[in-house]
Amino acid sequence: MEDRVLRILAETIDDIEEYDGDNLFEDGLLDSFQVVDIVADLEDEFGIEIDAKYVVEENFLSKEAIIALVKKLVEQ
Repeated sequence: MEDRVLRILAETIDDIEEYDGDNLFEDGLLDSFQVVDIVADLEDEFGIEIDAKYVVEENFLSKEAIIALVKKLVEQ
């Protein structure tokens, strides 16, 4: 699952695989428009619906946070 999420992120965020920071927004790697694209791609890939209540900054601060969100929603 992690590899699939990272592949999706790599399509939008350059150097995501090497990124080890804790805030994609502050580090200039991610913006709100890209989040919309990532959400759509994750929904398609995993057959999940990411409700607007989950589309908050804390769930998209790092690749680990995004992976954790996807795991949570897939397990529901």
